Amino acid sequence: MITQIIKFLRVLASEAEPVQISMGIALAMVAGFTPLFSLHNVLVIFVLLAFRINLAAFLLALAFFTGLAYLLDPVFHNVGLFILQYAEMQATWTNMYNSIFWRVAHFNNTIVMGSLVATLLAFIPMVLILNFLIKRYRTHILVYLNNSKIVSWLQSSKLVTRFTSMVE
Repeated sequence: MITQIIKFLRVLASEAEPVQISMGIALAMVAGFTPLFSLHNVLVIFVLLAFRINLAAFLLALAFFTGLAYLLDPVFHNVGLFILQYAEMQATWTNMYNSIFWRVAHFNNTIVMGSLVATLLAFIPMVLILNFLIKRYRTHILVYLNNSKIVSWLQSSKLVTRFTSMVE
């Protein structure tokens, strides 16, 4: 747990652009909240590898969001059930289910549908909020921590140096 926090703080302090980190975390939210072996997660992996998105931020956030997804599955089930039982969309859902592509995508599953809709609605706000927070962290908190005496003492400590070398 401590090693994950140290890795995450290193990602935040890295030279990567804030948008690269925030996109990695937001894509991890989509992949982590939805069932892992879903067709749309192939698209997430493609976007992750095709563009300059921070892979370390994605992997760290994926572990977090996958664990959080188990707690949110009842909410995703209710959202998906509401969407799939919407009367005006029944013909659309039936036509999609009769198509092989959409059947493989498992959009008829309430958790897949609910989690995908929830994450797609939260994606843009998540990127914007994280981008803002990362910039604020770098300009205020990181500068303050780097100038503090306690951090300079910890960085010179042999125990901390050994621990961080084990994390790498």
